[in-house]
Amino acid sequence: MATAGKNLSEYDKGKIPNGADFKVGIVVSEWNDDITDNLLAGALEALRENGVKKKNIIVQHVPGAFELPLATQFMLEHDEDLDGIIAIGCVIQGETKHFDFVCSGATQGLMNIMLEYNTPVSFCLLTDNTKQQSIDRSGGVHGNKGIECAISLLKMIAVQEKLD
Repeated sequence: MATAGKNLSEYDKGKIPNGADFKVGIVVSEWNDDITDNLLAGALEALRENGVKKKNIIVQHVPGAFELPLATQFMLEHDEDLDGIIAIGCVIQGETKHFDFVCSGATQGLMNIMLEYNTPVSFCLLTDNTKQQSIDRSGGVHGNKGIECAISLLKMIAVQEKLD
C-alpha cells in the first residue's frame, strides 16, 4: 500500500508558496460526506495556514463524485479569477462495476478540465476499497488527503505563475 507508514498531512511549510494573492475554488461531493467534510476541513486549514484569504476561497457542494468535473468547469467559467480548484470526493468499492465507472469518469473529466482551461485542479478523490481506508486518509492514521491536495494546488499555482 502506497500510504503505509506515511502521514499525508506532513509537509515542510518553508517550501510552500504564500497563497495571499491566490483565489481558490473547492468542489466537494456530498456523497460520503462524513469523509468529504473531513477532507474539506483539511484543505481549508492548509490553504489558510499558507496565506490564502478566507474571502478568496469559494466552496461549492455537489451531489456526488461524478458531478465534480462539471462543477469544476462551472466554477472556472463563472469566475475567471480562480487560480485553481480542489476537487474533493470519496468513492468506496461496492459489489458492482459502478465504482469503476464513477472513478474513471471523474478522473478523466477532471484531467480534461485542467488541460482545457490551463488551470491547476488538485485531485482529492479518494477511491478506496473500504470505508476504513477512506477514514484513514481523511484525518485518520494516514493524515488528511485534503491537506496534501491543498499543498499540491498551491505549488502548481506557483509553477504556473512562474512560467507565465
